[in-house]
Amino acid sequence: MKRLGLARGLVALAVMAIVAGACSATPAASGGAGSATKYTIGFANAGGVGNGWREAMLCSAKAQAVKAGNVSKVTIIHHDTDAAGQLGDIRTLIAQGVNAISINPAGPDALNPAIKEATDAGITVIAVDASVTAPTAYNLSNDQEQYAYLGATWLFKAMGDKGAVVYMRGIAGHPADTDRDTGFQKALKEHPGITIAATTVTKWDPATATQQINDIMTAGTKFDGIWTSGVDSNIVDALKAANHPYVPIVGADNAGFVTQLLNEPNLKGAAVTNPASIGGAGVTLALQILSGKKPATNTVHVTPELWANDDAAGKAKLSAAADPSLPKTWPLGLTIQDWTTYTKPELIACKGPGDA
Repeated sequence: MKRLGLARGLVALAVMAIVAGACSATPAASGGAGSATKYTIGFANAGGVGNGWREAMLCSAKAQAVKAGNVSKVTIIHHDTDAAGQLGDIRTLIAQGVNAISINPAGPDALNPAIKEATDAGITVIAVDASVTAPTAYNLSNDQEQYAYLGATWLFKAMGDKGAVVYMRGIAGHPADTDRDTGFQKALKEHPGITIAATTVTKWDPATATQQINDIMTAGTKFDGIWTSGVDSNIVDALKAANHPYVPIVGADNAGFVTQLLNEPNLKGAAVTNPASIGGAGVTLALQILSGKKPATNTVHVTPELWANDDAAGKAKLSAAADPSLPKTWPLGLTIQDWTTYTKPELIACKGPGDA
């Protein structure tokens, strides 16, 4: 496992060190508009339909495939399913004869049979956002355990190391959710004065999360803080609509939440970075491998940052990243320097090779 620092200016992420430390050549060397070889890429995404982060991830993959210049088609299978369903999706892409498959995995181990079938057929497999254990796959993701640990540690301190927290998780069984739970539980053990008021499984769906927090408030459950797994601005909206006093809240670097952290009076919170542009970075990595330039290791982790609105440094980073023009559920990590080369308008257009 390789853990590397991540720096961000505005919405661009600087990860040049990943290129030097994990790959044998820069992404630019993996092919471009002048390349004679044309590749086809499949993307199997299980879950998160309607989730801004997942939508941005897929748009990032399509936009980067266009900019690479040597991808003729991107086939995306994007629906809410479990690991068994995603196994079938991967096999569908294998049958289509794609050159590479990106997956946002529904589980760390359950997809291994289909991954082996793909790599046995000479297909490159990249897991993005979360890791798989298949030895022939490559993993490129945010450090999800650290993501949760950073946010939970800040939250528990903001609560004065006492009180009850609403713990709003993602998709049960998803590797990223499992890793985040590990980080959250680690922080919880370090702060024995914190208890759990309620635990929910949001499926990373804003509507589901909104209903859950409304149910908790309606039941009269007392809570002193909220940790969300990337469903955040809607939770703030729900508290405001119910005239419930704001409590410290942790979310992701989503456009709507960052705007709230900067502008909503009496709201104390922190955003933890989780770049959806990892989807485009996965395309670059796949093309590099297809061109014969394999990474030195099969797992690369990007280390997240925490931006809190209760200190000057955090406010400065929130202000630099803020973009109210984006859909509120979209993350602000729109590009990764040296891994993605599309422009912001190209990402928002969400067009893949050959799309009208």
